[in-house]
Amino acid sequence: MTSPASAYADFALDAAHDLPEDLDQALLIGRVWLGAPANGPAVVVVRRGEVFDITAAVPTVSDLLERPDRVALAREADGPSLGPVADLLARSGQAGQPRLLAPCDLQPVKAAGVTFAVSLLERLIEEQAGGDASQAETIRARLHELIGTDLSQLVPGSEQAMRLKAELQARGQWSQYLEVGIGPDAEVFSKTPPMASVGSGAWIGLHPVSEWNNPEPEIVLAVTSRGEIAGAALGNDVNLRDIEGRSALLLTKAKDNNGSCAIGPFIRLIDEHYTLDDVRHADVSLRIDGTDGFVIDGVSHMAEISRDPADLVRQTCGTHHQYPDGFMLFLGTMFSPTQDRAGPGTGFTHREGDVVRIGSPRLGALVNRVARSDQIAPWTFGVRALYANLRERGL
Repeated sequence: MTSPASAYADFALDAAHDLPEDLDQALLIGRVWLGAPANGPAVVVVRRGEVFDITAAVPTVSDLLERPDRVALAREADGPSLGPVADLLARSGQAGQPRLLAPCDLQPVKAAGVTFAVSLLERLIEEQAGGDASQAETIRARLHELIGTDLSQLVPGSEQAMRLKAELQARGQWSQYLEVGIGPDAEVFSKTPPMASVGSGAWIGLHPVSEWNNPEPEIVLAVTSRGEIAGAALGNDVNLRDIEGRSALLLTKAKDNNGSCAIGPFIRLIDEHYTLDDVRHADVSLRIDGTDGFVIDGVSHMAEISRDPADLVRQTCGTHHQYPDGFMLFLGTMFSPTQDRAGPGTGFTHREGDVVRIGSPRLGALVNRVARSDQIAPWTFGVRALYANLRERGL
């Protein structure tokens, strides 16, 4: 997370489109950067459309989510009003105004990969193309002919999936991506460290060496240290297809760069109005508007996920691995844009200036603009800076 105004892109967020459709019922937790005298982040709650600073009650979002009474606390905690959330969004990024940040802080960010059939196919293409986008269409057609089945109907680890695995191994066509796509064990990797994620309205970053990349629109779970699913947000797991395609061992280089993880606009707490079943049946939209007039607009469906969100949480934490501050978990992308941008067979890749909007009716929208990771504001405000700031504020 960075504090300078240069961390924020040159467009306004729009409350009419970027907040949950049932805002009056939604219990939203977030973080904003406050100017003087705080000069630091505040934990905020949105109740019936109004934003309250509750940092005096819970200095971090991690502290709030760890509370067994988090829902009651979020509804009742005292704190100064920051005004209507619509006004906060409209002013976010303007000089001297509170700025929307990623709604997580001390939690490491984990991500599940290859949890949808379409993402499995695209990972296979990346692997076989070796990072060369020009080969993608030819490989895509060959894979459809080879596999000869609808992978979305396979239950990972099932007897049917294991029969397909044995058949592909016999043909010499097995892949590390098929292993995590239809095998019993999910791919869960470390996306980015605590405090590194950016929020809605910020620039997102592409490593300057990448020439084939894309957004990955996802739902992100907020999970406590006890493995409880406390809430959900939207996320963009910015991905460098050419880097990962060269070697899966370059996953960190492909996934973890300055501004490559966006989460927001808020965490919606699980309560009587919003449950895990709402996550399971959510629709997630992606729109990309380029400065060159290029547009992608599509919708995907969480109902098509191959692994249940609760199972992904169990595979991430438990007796085998603990997260004392909780964690954020990307559930996997449902949408891999393949629309040609620069000519037939070129596929999709970002261009600087693209505006990416990831939305879901009951979570709102996460909106970011694309730039190079070495040209956006550097990440300078980490955990030590957070605690120093809280000490200075008597929190």
